[in-house]
Amino acid sequence: MPNRPAAAVKTPIATRPNQIVTIERHILDRQAQHPSASGDLSRLLYDIALTGKLIAREVNKAGLVDIVGETGTTNIQGERVQKLDEFANECFIKNFDHGGILCLMGSEEANDPIAIPDKFSTGDYVLLFDPLDGSSNIDANVSIGSIWSIYRRVTEPGHGSLVDLLRKGSEQVAAGYILYGSSTMLVYTAGGDSVCGFTLDPSIGEFLLSHPRIEIPKKGKIYSANEGYRNVFFESTRRFLDYLQEDDEPTGRPYSGRYIGSMVADVHRTLLYGGLFMYPATRKTPGGKLRLMYEANPMGMVIERAGGMASTGTERILDVQATELHQRVPLYMGSEEDVKLAVEFETGVR
Repeated sequence: MPNRPAAAVKTPIATRPNQIVTIERHILDRQAQHPSASGDLSRLLYDIALTGKLIAREVNKAGLVDIVGETGTTNIQGERVQKLDEFANECFIKNFDHGGILCLMGSEEANDPIAIPDKFSTGDYVLLFDPLDGSSNIDANVSIGSIWSIYRRVTEPGHGSLVDLLRKGSEQVAAGYILYGSSTMLVYTAGGDSVCGFTLDPSIGEFLLSHPRIEIPKKGKIYSANEGYRNVFFESTRRFLDYLQEDDEPTGRPYSGRYIGSMVADVHRTLLYGGLFMYPATRKTPGGKLRLMYEANPMGMVIERAGGMASTGTERILDVQATELHQRVPLYMGSEEDVKLAVEFETGVR
């Protein structure tokens, strides 16, 4: 008998050279690698991309329509609500409350969990989101973003409960963010996959794979911190900042300071270039300021999957057990060596 040629090895669509890959195609390719998958997570991810397009459209024309400025109300955080905040929040809710995939949602803009209306069926996932991070920068045309996190429910089928939302970050099944800047980018990780980035091509209205595998450098030369709070930082934090600013060529110091004031933008730069983003505890906010469920956990998952670290200064972020929907934590995230260094100062090793 003649020898049969060996079976051709299929190359995943998303890894073929010179192949334009939309985010939908990328998600479906990943789903095909898991034959038992229901497709529900894929639908959620694609709906997040659609939500990002809708918000990006309004952000890009914000100066031309009556969408900038404050609404005159404050949110649960005590922050003034911007009109774009409200629009982005409604986009997330309306795009996800009727698909039959979620059983519950949580928003940084809402005091309580957001229930799925009784007229719609429920599913096996919960979604938490910060609809528009950095909104205080809207009127100054500074980069802002949306942050999101997906968990699988732990309660019985039906409408979810607070138990489904109050979880450790290590239980996330997917997380990511959308950056609205000079271009709109969606960055996410799901399952055991690496971190991938997609850039919105406005000419065709699609997110295209632009960063197939994002890996954060092991060490950077940039730190990002709001040093306007330096006088209320604890002594350990001030010593750490002094260390970063000292001249020492063998250790690559001094570091450069870069602070935008929009977490998505600061973390995105850190993810690509390396270094450290920090929002430490202060004497006024000893429990930290950034939200565990809406900011620290999803960004922590992205940073870790890219090879970095995320810590409270004493504990891995993804190991913190949530006890409140709007729980706050101190936060250090970025390159592994830089975060380890920060932890050494915060724990008194140095």
